[in-house]
Amino acid sequence: MTDIERYLRAATRDNTRRSYQAAIDHFETHWGGFLPATAESIARYLADHADQHAVSTLRQRLAALSQWHVAQGFPDPTKAPLVRQVLRGIRTLHPTPPKQAAPLLLQHLQTAVTCFEEEARQAREHHDLAALRRARRDSALLLLGFWRGFRGDELARLRIEHIKAEAGVGITLFLPRSKGDREALGVQHRTPALKALCPVTAYLQWLEVAGIAHGPVFRKLDRWGNLGDSALNSNSLVGLLRRMLERAGVPAALYTGHSLRRGFATWATANGWELKSLMSYVGWKDAKSALRYIDSAQRFGELAVLPASQMQRLIP
Repeated sequence: MTDIERYLRAATRDNTRRSYQAAIDHFETHWGGFLPATAESIARYLADHADQHAVSTLRQRLAALSQWHVAQGFPDPTKAPLVRQVLRGIRTLHPTPPKQAAPLLLQHLQTAVTCFEEEARQAREHHDLAALRRARRDSALLLLGFWRGFRGDELARLRIEHIKAEAGVGITLFLPRSKGDREALGVQHRTPALKALCPVTAYLQWLEVAGIAHGPVFRKLDRWGNLGDSALNSNSLVGLLRRMLERAGVPAALYTGHSLRRGFATWATANGWELKSLMSYVGWKDAKSALRYIDSAQRFGELAVLPASQMQRLIP
């Protein structure tokens, strides 16, 4: 790989690269499209898949096809008025409600962490290093993810050399790249130590039992407690999160890699955080992005059959 190719690769997030390549492969191999494509063929492609995919998925496919054409030096057919009109018609005739991750509520976070603490206690008694490492890793992953409002891919990219933690004080985490960091300058996040459910304590306890001083924070553990050298794959974190919560007796089917962030946003809003403060803390650049994670504070008081917290869980 040349230096130019390496820098071009670094300019695009891995997830974006994979999803764009999958979209191009689908257009070429599955549907039989060609490069360069005409606006008419792009419009037919959209129409053929209008009742199979959400508009957001079709938009992603268009973005991939657009980049594909531009990168190869061809005019971009996805910008044609015909394509835009067809997409608008699909949105009208095939409306779909936006999918949102269920928020991991504080009570469920508490339940899971309490379970992991008990696992750690029993593991120490039985000198079971594998179980102790698993309990400490899972506590750190949940607590850092929740209190920092991280998505799964951000947790997967945390590195020890980019983190400074002091017990009883706080933790500073640097991410060289993140979704909202368009200029790739890197973002530094800070979180204070807490009296309970403390992410700083959980992180330090994990490093202690893991015996690691550099490289990825969160790694795969085998059945014997051996640590891998590489970071957890961000695509595997949803399954890991669900297994962790199921282990603690928490219903986990609705949770995704965004549930920790949405759970924190729900907690912060309920505790009086202003939108501006929440945006600054999490790293949202615009209110529209933030509001997708926040449940509106609508209450029906004593007339409601279920408390608001349960409604958030049932209707994400």
